[in-house]
Amino acid sequence: MSAAPLNVLFVCTGNTCRSPMAEGLFRGEMESNGATVSSAGIAAYGGGSASAETLEILLERGFSLEGFGSRMVDDQMIGKATHVFCMTRSHLATLETLYPEGRDKFYLVCEFVEIEGEVGCDVPDPIGGGRSAYEEVAVYLDAALTGIQGFLQAEQSRSGE
Repeated sequence: MSAAPLNVLFVCTGNTCRSPMAEGLFRGEMESNGATVSSAGIAAYGGGSASAETLEILLERGFSLEGFGSRMVDDQMIGKATHVFCMTRSHLATLETLYPEGRDKFYLVCEFVEIEGEVGCDVPDPIGGGRSAYEEVAVYLDAALTGIQGFLQAEQSRSGE
């Protein structure tokens, strides 16, 4: 029996910087495997664009967020997701409080990688930090997404794919 298709949700605060960047980077890696990849925020307003810096970094890497609109995380998204990856411990704690039934699928983005000597570190918020802050987020996400891919592959192998 094969595992159910992956439905990965990335969560940050406003769904304009970190989670859309993770969505774009991870979608490029995972959609060919049949995975669904999306993002949302815990304090997002609906329909906003991803930040210009996020879009630039994705475009430079050959990824696009065509049709993207920011959105607030909700119980339907949590219910559909197989895995929810949060940018910070605070985001994780918020989701655990709002959606306790989803706890078993909530993780930190950096839970599967060591960055600057720490496993499970927060991905820094780039707002107000200029292009270099967004580039730093991309470095964190590059490392984190490699760890997430390894985790998901191991998990699918264990589940009998």
